[in-house]
Amino acid sequence: MRLTRAGEYAVRCVLYLSSQKEGAIVSRRDISEQMEIPDQFLGKIAQQLARAGLIEIVQGARGGYRLLVSPSKISLLTVVETVIGRIFLNDCLMNPGSCKRSSSCSVNKIWEKARNQLRKTLQQVSFQQLLQEENCFLPDDSP
Repeated sequence: MRLTRAGEYAVRCVLYLSSQKEGAIVSRRDISEQMEIPDQFLGKIAQQLARAGLIEIVQGARGGYRLLVSPSKISLLTVVETVIGRIFLNDCLMNPGSCKRSSSCSVNKIWEKARNQLRKTLQQVSFQQLLQEENCFLPDDSP
């Protein structure tokens, strides 16, 4: 499995917003430049993050994006699945009816176990933890 560009860019966006002061509105251009996310792609990702209640899109001359949830309460899994949907490693897990053997297939059981472990690992990591490990762009008065 490979994370899509959308998933990767969503993580970068939330990570950057998490590094800002609580309640700060950050321009789309700033996020795009600092995190190397194409501007148009960022707009689409931001809409998905806003629909999920993770960020707010603020309109106007001083508009931009604001994080609505504390970085300590946002998991890597939440952001990834907000943009790409639930993680599935194969078609049998995503659509059990697609294969007549899925209920008795020994390989399918391994895929499910691997998927559950991946989701658990991503769920256990908050953006606050990521910030503590990635201090290359944290402001001096970081959260």
